[in-house]
Amino acid sequence: MPASVLVVATRNQGKMREYRELLAGWPVELISLDDAGVSEDVDETGDTFLANARLKASEYARLSDLPTISDDSGLEVHALAGEPGVYSARYGGDACHSDADRVALLLANLNGVPWDRRIARFRCVTAIAAPGGAVIGTVVGSVAGMIQFKPEGEHGFGYDPVFHLPSLGQTIAQVPLEIKNSISHRADAARKARNVFQTLVDQE
Repeated sequence: MPASVLVVATRNQGKMREYRELLAGWPVELISLDDAGVSEDVDETGDTFLANARLKASEYARLSDLPTISDDSGLEVHALAGEPGVYSARYGGDACHSDADRVALLLANLNGVPWDRRIARFRCVTAIAAPGGAVIGTVVGSVAGMIQFKPEGEHGFGYDPVFHLPSLGQTIAQVPLEIKNSISHRADAARKARNVFQTLVDQE
Protein backbone atom coordinates (compact mmCIF):
# COMPACT_ATOMS: atom_id res chain seq x y z
CA MET A 1 0.00 0.00 0.00
CA PRO A 2 1.54 3.31 -1.08
CA ALA A 3 1.37 5.64 1.93
CA SER A 4 1.63 8.56 -0.49
CA VAL A 5 -1.97 8.03 -1.65
CA LEU A 6 -4.95 9.08 0.43
CA VAL A 7 -8.55 8.62 -0.68
CA VAL A 8 -10.88 11.49 0.14
CA ALA A 9 -14.28 9.91 0.68
CA THR A 10 -16.23 12.18 -1.63
CA ARG A 11 -17.35 12.63 -5.22
CA ASN A 12 -18.01 16.34 -4.61
CA GLN A 13 -15.50 18.36 -6.64
CA GLY A 14 -15.97 21.40 -4.41
CA LYS A 15 -14.91 19.38 -1.41
CA MET A 16 -11.98 17.87 -3.35
CA ARG A 17 -10.75 21.38 -4.21
CA GLU A 18 -10.94 22.35 -0.54
CA TYR A 19 -9.05 19.26 0.58
CA ARG A 20 -6.31 19.80 -2.01
CA GLU A 21 -5.86 23.31 -0.63
CA LEU A 22 -6.10 22.23 3.00
CA LEU A 23 -3.66 19.34 2.67
CA ALA A 24 -1.31 21.00 0.19
CA GLY A 25 1.64 20.58 2.55
CA TRP A 26 1.08 16.89 3.16
CA PRO A 27 3.43 14.37 1.43
CA VAL A 28 0.47 12.62 -0.14
CA GLU A 29 -1.49 12.38 -3.38
CA LEU A 30 -5.18 12.97 -2.79
CA ILE A 31 -7.62 11.04 -4.94
CA SER A 32 -11.41 10.96 -4.97
CA LEU A 33 -13.62 7.90 -4.72
CA ASP A 34 -14.02 7.96 -8.49
CA ASP A 35 -10.24 8.16 -8.96
CA ALA A 36 -9.90 5.15 -6.65
CA GLY A 37 -12.37 3.17 -8.75
CA VAL A 38 -14.95 2.96 -5.96
CA SER A 39 -18.43 2.95 -7.46
CA GLU A 40 -20.33 1.90 -4.35
CA ASP A 41 -21.96 4.51 -2.11
CA VAL A 42 -21.92 4.13 1.65
CA ASP A 43 -25.14 5.31 3.27
CA GLU A 44 -24.79 7.77 6.14
CA THR A 45 -26.88 5.80 8.62
CA GLY A 46 -25.32 7.27 11.76
CA ASP A 47 -27.18 9.76 13.93
CA THR A 48 -24.05 11.77 14.77
CA PHE A 49 -21.23 13.36 12.79
CA LEU A 50 -18.77 11.00 14.49
CA ALA A 51 -20.70 7.86 13.56
CA ASN A 52 -20.99 8.88 9.92
CA ALA A 53 -17.34 9.94 9.60
CA ARG A 54 -16.13 6.64 11.05
CA LEU A 55 -18.54 4.62 8.92
CA LYS A 56 -17.52 6.27 5.65
CA ALA A 57 -13.79 6.18 6.36
CA SER A 58 -13.91 2.51 7.32
CA GLU A 59 -16.08 1.29 4.46
CA TYR A 60 -14.35 3.29 1.72
CA ALA A 61 -10.93 2.22 3.01
CA ARG A 62 -12.12 -1.37 2.82
CA LEU A 63 -13.54 -0.92 -0.67
CA SER A 64 -10.47 0.89 -2.04
CA ASP A 65 -7.84 -0.95 0.02
CA LEU A 66 -6.21 2.45 0.50
CA PRO A 67 -5.97 4.82 3.47
CA THR A 68 -9.06 7.01 3.48
CA ILE A 69 -10.04 10.31 5.05
CA SER A 70 -13.70 11.06 5.55
CA ASP A 71 -15.61 13.81 7.25
CA ASP A 72 -19.15 14.43 8.24
CA SER A 73 -19.96 18.03 8.79
CA GLY A 74 -22.89 20.31 9.04
CA LEU A 75 -24.49 23.43 10.36
CA GLU A 76 -25.86 23.67 13.88
CA VAL A 77 -28.18 26.61 14.55
CA HIS A 78 -28.81 27.43 18.20
CA ALA A 79 -32.31 28.87 17.65
CA LEU A 80 -33.33 25.66 15.86
CA ALA A 81 -32.11 23.39 18.67
CA GLY A 82 -29.06 22.37 16.66
CA GLU A 83 -30.79 21.75 13.35
CA PRO A 84 -30.09 20.96 10.58
CA GLY A 85 -27.09 19.23 12.20
CA VAL A 86 -26.28 15.76 10.92
CA TYR A 87 -29.02 16.17 8.31
CA SER A 88 -27.54 19.36 6.82
CA ALA A 89 -27.00 17.84 3.37
CA ARG A 90 -30.48 16.31 3.40
CA TYR A 91 -32.33 19.19 5.06
CA GLY A 92 -35.92 19.34 3.85
CA GLY A 93 -35.80 15.82 2.44
CA ASP A 94 -37.24 15.31 -1.03
CA ALA A 95 -38.71 18.82 -1.02
CA CYS A 96 -35.23 20.34 -1.38
CA HIS A 97 -33.25 19.59 -4.53
CA SER A 98 -30.29 21.96 -4.22
CA ASP A 99 -28.13 23.96 -1.84
CA ALA A 100 -30.24 27.01 -2.68
CA ASP A 101 -33.41 25.15 -1.66
CA ARG A 102 -31.89 24.15 1.67
CA VAL A 103 -30.66 27.67 2.36
CA ALA A 104 -34.14 29.02 1.58
CA LEU A 105 -35.70 26.51 3.98
CA LEU A 106 -33.24 27.45 6.72
CA LEU A 107 -34.02 31.15 6.31
CA ALA A 108 -37.74 30.43 6.33
CA ASN A 109 -37.40 28.47 9.56
CA LEU A 110 -35.51 31.41 11.08
CA ASN A 111 -38.08 33.96 9.98
CA GLY A 112 -38.68 36.40 12.84
CA VAL A 113 -35.61 35.34 14.81
CA PRO A 114 -33.61 38.48 15.69
CA TRP A 115 -29.94 38.88 14.82
CA ASP A 116 -28.61 38.27 18.31
CA ARG A 117 -30.29 34.85 18.42
CA ARG A 118 -29.07 33.64 15.02
CA ILE A 119 -25.94 32.05 16.52
CA ALA A 120 -24.60 29.03 14.64
CA ARG A 121 -21.55 26.92 14.08
CA PHE A 122 -20.20 24.67 11.40
CA ARG A 123 -18.83 21.47 12.91
CA CYS A 124 -16.69 18.85 11.19
CA VAL A 125 -15.69 15.42 12.46
CA THR A 126 -12.91 13.81 10.43
CA ALA A 127 -11.87 10.16 10.53
CA ILE A 128 -8.91 8.39 8.93
CA ALA A 129 -8.94 4.67 8.26
CA ALA A 130 -6.17 2.31 7.20
CA PRO A 131 -6.54 -0.06 4.24
CA GLY A 132 -8.88 -2.81 5.31
CA GLY A 133 -11.09 -0.43 7.26
CA ALA A 134 -9.59 0.02 10.73
CA VAL A 135 -10.24 3.60 11.93
CA ILE A 136 -6.99 4.91 13.39
CA GLY A 137 -8.19 8.28 14.64
CA THR A 138 -10.85 11.00 14.64
CA VAL A 139 -10.68 14.76 15.20
CA VAL A 140 -13.20 17.59 15.52
CA GLY A 141 -13.10 21.08 14.03
CA SER A 142 -15.56 23.96 14.29
CA VAL A 143 -16.11 27.61 13.45
CA ALA A 144 -18.68 29.93 15.02
CA GLY A 145 -20.77 32.56 13.28
CA MET A 146 -24.25 33.92 12.64
CA ILE A 147 -26.94 33.12 10.08
CA GLN A 148 -27.63 36.31 8.18
CA PHE A 149 -30.96 37.24 6.66
CA LYS A 150 -30.12 36.71 2.99
CA PRO A 151 -27.43 34.91 0.97
CA GLU A 152 -24.34 36.80 -0.19
CA GLY A 153 -21.21 35.68 -2.01
CA GLU A 154 -20.28 33.45 -4.91
CA HIS A 155 -17.61 31.25 -3.33
CA GLY A 156 -18.05 28.06 -1.37
CA PHE A 157 -21.09 25.82 -1.34
CA GLY A 158 -23.85 24.59 0.96
CA TYR A 159 -24.78 27.10 3.65
CA ASP A 160 -21.70 29.29 3.08
CA PRO A 161 -23.72 32.19 1.57
CA VAL A 162 -25.66 32.77 4.80
CA PHE A 163 -22.96 31.91 7.35
CA HIS A 164 -21.70 35.29 8.55
CA LEU A 165 -18.26 35.58 10.15
CA PRO A 166 -18.35 38.48 12.64
CA SER A 167 -14.56 38.76 12.66
CA LEU A 168 -14.54 39.47 8.91
CA GLY A 169 -17.94 41.09 8.49
CA GLN A 170 -18.67 38.78 5.56
CA THR A 171 -20.14 35.40 4.79
CA ILE A 172 -17.88 32.43 4.11
CA ALA A 173 -19.07 32.60 0.49
CA GLN A 174 -17.69 36.14 0.18
CA VAL A 175 -14.11 35.34 1.16
CA PRO A 176 -11.51 33.80 -1.17
CA LEU A 177 -10.89 30.07 -0.85
CA GLU A 178 -7.47 30.58 0.73
CA ILE A 179 -9.02 32.59 3.57
CA LYS A 180 -11.87 30.10 4.01
CA ASN A 181 -9.31 27.31 4.19
CA SER A 182 -7.49 29.05 7.01
CA ILE A 183 -10.56 29.47 9.23
CA SER A 184 -13.20 26.88 8.31
CA HIS A 185 -14.39 23.94 10.38
CA ARG A 186 -12.89 21.59 7.81
CA ALA A 187 -9.57 23.47 7.97
CA ASP A 188 -9.55 23.18 11.76
CA ALA A 189 -10.16 19.43 11.54
CA ALA A 190 -7.64 18.96 8.71
CA ARG A 191 -4.86 20.56 10.74
CA LYS A 192 -5.56 18.15 13.58
CA ALA A 193 -5.90 15.17 11.22
CA ARG A 194 -2.34 15.58 9.98
CA ASN A 195 -1.00 13.99 13.17
CA VAL A 196 -3.37 11.05 12.72
CA PHE A 197 -2.21 10.52 9.15
CA GLN A 198 1.43 10.74 10.22
CA THR A 199 0.78 7.88 12.63
CA LEU A 200 -0.42 5.78 9.70
CA VAL A 201 2.63 6.69 7.60
CA ASP A 202 4.97 5.84 10.48
CA GLN A 203 3.47 2.36 10.65
CA GLU A 204 4.52 1.60 7.10
